[in-house]
Amino acid sequence: MEYKNLMDNPTKRSSHICNTPTLGGASFFYTLILALFFLKAWGNHDEAIYFIPGLTILFIVGLKDDLLVLSPYTKLVAQLLSVTFILSNDSFMIHSLNGFFGIYDVPIYLYYFIGAFMMVTIINAYNLIDGIDGLAAMVGIVILIIYATIFYMTNDYFYFLLSLTLNGCLIAFLKFNLAPIDSNKKIFMGDTGSLIVGFIISVLTLKFLALSPDSAKQNLPFLIENIPLIAISILIVPLFDTARVFTIRLASKRSPFSADRNHTHHILIDYFKMSHRKASLIIGGFNLIFVYLFIILGSSSYNSWLITILVITVILLGYFFYKYDYSFANIKRKIRFRKKVDVVKEKGKNIIRKKDK
Repeated sequence: MEYKNLMDNPTKRSSHICNTPTLGGASFFYTLILALFFLKAWGNHDEAIYFIPGLTILFIVGLKDDLLVLSPYTKLVAQLLSVTFILSNDSFMIHSLNGFFGIYDVPIYLYYFIGAFMMVTIINAYNLIDGIDGLAAMVGIVILIIYATIFYMTNDYFYFLLSLTLNGCLIAFLKFNLAPIDSNKKIFMGDTGSLIVGFIISVLTLKFLALSPDSAKQNLPFLIENIPLIAISILIVPLFDTARVFTIRLASKRSPFSADRNHTHHILIDYFKMSHRKASLIIGGFNLIFVYLFIILGSSSYNSWLITILVITVILLGYFFYKYDYSFANIKRKIRFRKKVDVVKEKGKNIIRKKDK
């Protein structure tokens, strides 16, 4: 690794202080390809063969990005190409939302658009949370445990075994990722790993939304029309963090793909002085508790109640992390906001004075 300079050199944005290998994700690729060879017999629509080209494209692009750094748009094109193979398989076709907000039939052109957008969003969202030691692995483990449980309940054993396989990769990787900063055993998954894990999670999410109504009704512990909201709750950590940082960057008139330290995990370690391990455990624990709560509520509550809880949670989290975001751009926004509030108050006082006269 050192001889070939296959290391991540720390910068002013980095949380590590030593040169660290970044190719931990390469093991994910080889393990998944080997596993798919044995799991193909469990699939009903030859799904395994559709995974391989998508995984290969993201492996090559992620590997090159770890070594040379590619532009975000190059990676975006690769992601769109990789999800095309999955969307072309009938097993992932979403025919209905099963009454979610009264929506049943989903036109095929809308499926392709929503499916591609959703998968690319999940891949990038997972890629973005890989910012501190252990976080991406812990969140991935939580998500994959939930999906493994769901697909076991619905007798979709191909996806159940696929979830367990990738989960095993993450559990093994976590030991090395959480090694001391000065240890020669420490390694990062890099974009190679985060793109591959994000891709698999996005496929599992698409399959979850495409479950047959009969299988879902009989075996799942929540109402079938709540599946889209359960999927959002499973992915709450990467989706919230991505929405938050994109909003901050756009408000600062910067590219949403520009790098900074505005992520939720950065605030926990920068402002609250938490260790990487503690911050990762808190975020991973929150993800697990939030999903558990939604599954319980989803067993009897309908869309409107779950939407209300989801919106309230996002608002509270948004306010909390906005309050403790002391980046220069955010301070300027707060100053501008206070000035506008002061102007409105002054205008109100002037109106009252005129009325008194």
